[in-house]
Amino acid sequence: MDRAQVADFLRSRRGKVTPDDVGLPSTGRRRTPGLRRQEVAILANMSIDYYIRLEQARGPRPSRQILNALARALLLTIDERRHLFHLVGETIGPCSKPNRDVPSGVRHLLTTLVDVPAYVVDAKFDLLACNAAAAALSADDPATRTGVNMIRSLFTSDGAEAFLNTEAGAAFARSQVADLRAAVARYPDDPSIAALAAELVAASRPFATWWAEHDVTSPRTMRRTLRHPEHGTIEVDCQVLLVPERDQRVILYVAEPGTPSAAALREIVSASVSS
Repeated sequence: MDRAQVADFLRSRRGKVTPDDVGLPSTGRRRTPGLRRQEVAILANMSIDYYIRLEQARGPRPSRQILNALARALLLTIDERRHLFHLVGETIGPCSKPNRDVPSGVRHLLTTLVDVPAYVVDAKFDLLACNAAAAALSADDPATRTGVNMIRSLFTSDGAEAFLNTEAGAAFARSQVADLRAAVARYPDDPSIAALAAELVAASRPFATWWAEHDVTSPRTMRRTLRHPEHGTIEVDCQVLLVPERDQRVILYVAEPGTPSAAALREIVSASVSS
């Protein structure tokens, strides 16, 4: 373990995280940018004295539990987390379960996308967050409420059979199956993901067929057809943005400019704002 480099890394990363980033109240002007040592210790659930000794290169070799706590407190990316483990002489093992903590920057992104429906899902396809445009688009659809599993709804909802029988619907659904199979491999210690897959194999013949193909590749742009109770068919491109350090996906619904689908999306969003 290189104590001096660990100390340097912790000090450097602490200076880049603001109280707003981690949900702490601002306490006015600070002499130096970033979090205070006491704040990091509180966020990591460790004693202040222990953390101070780490930053002064006097601390003992941190356990994997301590390293993971520091990574969460300092909002480390996966590369930064790997680097911290390397400095201590550890290797990163797989996470035990999908991360459900949506970064504040991603939440800010959702709010700025006023005209673009956007969702955040974890590796298991549990819906973690959505913006106002997405809520307006799916106001009558319980499958898109926060906390619902979107892949379960995709294969078991009332309109699933009709959707999966279309070329675009089948392509979209197959990509979701591939993503879920990859998640099973990434989280071998989370039985809930394997249980979800087993449930869908039993409940949906298309899911069972595609699951048996063992495909783990998924495109990041797909076409999807949405059904709206007032505006009918809406064609959108699903753009998928990865959040690597959380293993989450931001899904954007974008309609081609100048099309009836684009006009329908504008009307839906505008109506929700004015209501």
